[in-house]
Amino acid sequence: MANQINIKNKKAGFEFFLLEVFSAGIQLTGTEIKSIRDGKVNLTDAYCLFAGEELFVKNMHIAEYTFGTHYNHEPKRDRKLLLTKRELKKLLGKTKEKGLTIIPTRLYINDKGLAKIDIALAKGKKLYDKRETLKTKDSKREMDRSKTE
Repeated sequence: MANQINIKNKKAGFEFFLLEVFSAGIQLTGTEIKSIRDGKVNLTDAYCLFAGEELFVKNMHIAEYTFGTHYNHEPKRDRKLLLTKRELKKLLGKTKEKGLTIIPTRLYINDKGLAKIDIALAKGKKLYDKRETLKTKDSKREMDRSKTE
């Protein structure tokens, strides 16, 4: 079951240059982890932000659990990320630089059954960089097609 849940933020690689990737735990409620195990998560518009010394993921949509009661969670609430102090200090220092941000790239369940999120230190791409990404993707696709024929 652990290998089944692997939700990726496909827009992240297109919109940003991913400089460094960290793996973090997430502080969740009971109905949230059940929805994640059902695969009802959207990372597309999510981003990470510091509140004091703590890092939170904002705008990550985890759908309400269908069998939940009135104790169900809010779909877009802020969720605390669990990282070591050294990693938090490093990320805080890097985000003070101009143009760097932290975005979630992948959400998965590890071997122990815990929800983990991969976050990346990223720099935004310009329009011409996005065009270049599309060109390389198209050329790679054409090369793969010609190899199979």
